[in-house]
This record gives sequence, structure tokens and C-alpha cells, in this order.
Amino acid sequence: MAVEAPGGVDSPAALWSALCESRELLGPFPRDRGWPIDDLLSLSPLDGWRQVCDSGGFLDGAAMFDPAFFGIPYSEAVAAHPQQRVAMRMAWKTLENAGVNPGTLEGEFGGCFIGMSMTEYGPRTALADAYTGQRTVGLGQLGGAGRISHSLGLTGPSMCIDSACASSLTALQLAANAVQTDECEWALAGAACVLGAPTAFYEFSKLNALSDDGHCRAYSDDASGTVWGEGAGMVLVERESRARQLGHRIYGRILAVRTNHNGKGRPILVPRVRAQEQVVRKTLDAAGIDPADVGMIEGHGTATLAGDPVELLALFKTYGAAGSTALLGSIKSNCGHAQAAAGMLGLIKLLLAGQHGYIPPTLFSDNPTKKLDWDLTGIRLATKLDEWQPKDGLRYGAASSFGAGGANAHAIIAMPVSDAE
Repeated sequence: MAVEAPGGVDSPAALWSALCESRELLGPFPRDRGWPIDDLLSLSPLDGWRQVCDSGGFLDGAAMFDPAFFGIPYSEAVAAHPQQRVAMRMAWKTLENAGVNPGTLEGEFGGCFIGMSMTEYGPRTALADAYTGQRTVGLGQLGGAGRISHSLGLTGPSMCIDSACASSLTALQLAANAVQTDECEWALAGAACVLGAPTAFYEFSKLNALSDDGHCRAYSDDASGTVWGEGAGMVLVERESRARQLGHRIYGRILAVRTNHNGKGRPILVPRVRAQEQVVRKTLDAAGIDPADVGMIEGHGTATLAGDPVELLALFKTYGAAGSTALLGSIKSNCGHAQAAAGMLGLIKLLLAGQHGYIPPTLFSDNPTKKLDWDLTGIRLATKLDEWQPKDGLRYGAASSFGAGGANAHAIIAMPVSDAE
């Protein structure tokens, strides 16, 4: 695996330290991207906008890239969206983390499935300038997976997935399916989110869904809205027999990943209890495990007034009703909402927890929302670093990710106890 998160986090070890230490990784808006900061911070609630706080989760290394290393001309690299560059870096680091030499893969039947949503970047596209001719692959999602496959020489399926915040777990599902059906021998699954423009802050300010104090208080009674962030993460997916044969570290077994859609009815941005409950039940059925065995649930937890209560009710009606006493959390409380990459950051948090045998705390969890009755369920928010006991040598965990366009994704993972334990 590989991961980059706000606050200078550039490795799984750095992320694990931040989670265990309950560190908030948010910071002020970047001043080197040409954003209209003064305009953004002066939006008035009197005009129907929510005030925007000078706070978000931003990658320190979003602009760092060595085009020559990846065999890309400088002029082409400058025109390429930073999300593509970060995704290429993630792919290389993921393979190295698995003990694979990325420079020896040319011609291999490896797949590449990358979650990525379109964000604005650079000057106008309908313009004749120095970047004309470089935008075909450089902008949008078109090159997100293609550049990785091209630079590594992979010949398996290669695609970008955009189902908004559900993108990365959907990428995981497609990667697992491709490996299982022999479409490829192995696959990279991941996502990258870099904000080329502050569009999301404007949009959610108008929707009155941004945090009014600059903190992402997931599942808290003090929650007022979300905080946007950036991030990237990637995992290597392969058959367990192949992993063992090649001596690769096994972080977890994908028992099931399922996706669905809210369907028609309420406005497209409004989450639905029925749909979330359905996707959780379908994932549990496919995984074939007792919901009570799941010890950790990494939720979506955006801290929005509409989203958190709906998600909690769906979890209470599935895991809670089955007797689960799982600890619930959201990495968004640490680093904000990384949109297309949010599910992958949550999955990597889950895998690290399984590896180390501890469930890290969720920030602001000391005052759970009172919109639901927690006494009716055994599910609790993770308030401190808790030891995670395995069952028959495995730790079972789940991760959710729900998209603004109505897409929902849920994954159940079994994590083997390490030899060190």
C-alpha cells in the first residue's frame, strides 16, 4: 500500500502515527495556487452562503513531481492535472511497499483502477496557448489510470472511476473482480484527490453544509458540516496464493465489496437510509460472516447534518441489530473529506489498524450525536486507542463510502494476525 494525506503524511507509518496520536492534520488554504482567498473567506451568510473557514486538508507534496523519472516531457507534465502526478507516485510507492521493482513490469498483465473526480486546473482549455496539444490526456480523469499503465508498461485493464466520494471503494471492487475472473494477474486499486480550485468550498457554502468552525466533527452532536481535503492512497490486489508464493505482505483479504445507488425520489445530494442499509446487507451476505464478528467500522462520517444521522441509522439497523459491538470512526475527523480518495484513506486506516491490532480514536467523539439513541445498539465511537482482539486469527473490519451523486460502496475485509503477534 501507499498513502499521502494532509499534514505532511507521506507513508503508511506516518499516517498510523498521526492516527494513534489523535492529530488533526488540517491547515489554512494554500496561498500558492492562485485561489481567490479573500473572496472565498468573505462569503456572507446574509446572502444565503455559509461563512467559509480558512481550513482544509491539503497535501504538502501536491506540486512535487519528477517528470524525467516517469519518462514524461516537462511541457506535458506541467499540463497534467496534479491528481495524475500524485497517482503515478502512489503506484510506484505501492509496488515498492509490496517488494516489487516497478521498473521490471513492462508487458505484465497488471490492471489499474483509479478513483478520480474532475476538478478544475490551469487556464481555460478552449484557448490557444503553450499548453494546447497537451490537454487531451493531461486534464480530467482520462490519464489518471492510463499514465500509470503506460509508465509501468502494464497491459491489463486500465480505467478511472468517478462515482464521487464512492470512487475509490468502487475501484477496489472492480480490481478484485478483475483479478478473480482472470482479467489480469494483479491490479492496482486506489484514488487521488487534489483540489485544483476551491470549487467544492463555494458549492458547500451555498448548500450550508460546510463546518462553521473549520473542524470535521464526524458523528458528533457538535457537527455543523464537512471540511474538504485532499489525499491519495493505493493498494495492490492479487490472489492470496500468488501473494504467498511471491512473499508479499498480506494486509487483508477482500471478503466482499458491493455498490448500489440511491435511486429516484429525493434530491440527488440527499443520502438514503434504505439504500445504505441495502448495500451493507448485500456486502455482509456476500462476505458470509456474522456481523457481530466485525470489530471496526470505518464509516463515511462527513460531519454533515444530513449525512451522519442517515449513515448511523443504516449501521444500527444492520450491524447493530445483529449484535455487533464494533468501534466506529472516520478518518475525515483527522484530515477532512478527500472526496474521490476518501474511501481509500479509510480503507488504509482499517488495514493499518488490523496490522497493528489497535483501533485508533476518532476526533471529537466525546459528544456523539443525539439525533439517534445509542443505547439501542452496541456500536460505539472509538474514543481512544483500543486494543483489537482477533477471532480465530483474523480481525474483521468494514469501510463505507457514499457519493454525492447517489452511489454507495461498502467493503468487508479480514485481516490476518501478523507473525509478530
